[in-house]
Amino acid sequence: MGAKKQQQKQWKRKNNKRWVISVSIWTFFLAITLTLVTHSLLQNLHSMLISFMLLIFIVFMGIFFDVIGTAVTAAEEIPFHAKAAKKIYGAKKSIFLVRRADLVANFCNDVIGDISGIVSGVIGTVIVVNLVRGNPKFSEIFLSIFLAGAISALTVGGKALGKTLAINRPTDIVLLVARFLTTLERIFTWKRNS
Repeated sequence: MGAKKQQQKQWKRKNNKRWVISVSIWTFFLAITLTLVTHSLLQNLHSMLISFMLLIFIVFMGIFFDVIGTAVTAAEEIPFHAKAAKKIYGAKKSIFLVRRADLVANFCNDVIGDISGIVSGVIGTVIVVNLVRGNPKFSEIFLSIFLAGAISALTVGGKALGKTLAINRPTDIVLLVARFLTTLERIFTWKRNS
C-alpha cells in the first residue's frame, strides 16, 4: 500500500511540473497575442467610447474569472455528489472542477487575471495616447496616472466584491460554470459526431 501511495505522489508531482511548464508557455503566448491584437485594434479604432467599453470589458473579464477561481477553491465536493445522485445538470462537471480546484484557480485567477491586468494596462496607455493626440492641451502624465488609478480601483474593488460573493455562494457559482461547460461540451461533441 505504501508503494502505491508513493507512486501516486510521484505521478502528481510529475503532472504538476507539466502543468506549470505548459501553463507558463500558454500564458506567454496568450498574453503576447492578446496584447498585440488589442493594441492594433485600438490604434485603428478612433472611437473613445468603444475603447473605454473594451477596457471595461477586459477589467470585468478579469473580475469574472477571479470569482470562478475563488468559488472553485471555496466549494466543497459533497453537495455536488448529492446533486449528481439526483442527476442535476452540471453536477458531474462540478465535481471535476472542485477536484482540480488548484488548476482551475491557477488558470482563472493567475493566467486570465494577470493577462487581463496586462491588457487593461495596454488599453489604458493607448487611450491616453489617443486622447493626447486628439487634444494636445491634455497632460499625458496626469491622464496616465488618473487612468491607472481608475483601472486599479475598478479591478481591486470588483475583485473584492466578487471574492465575497464567491466565498458566500461557491456551490451556486461552480454549478453555473459547470452547466455552461457541460453545454459547450455537448455542442462541440454533437458537431464532431454529425
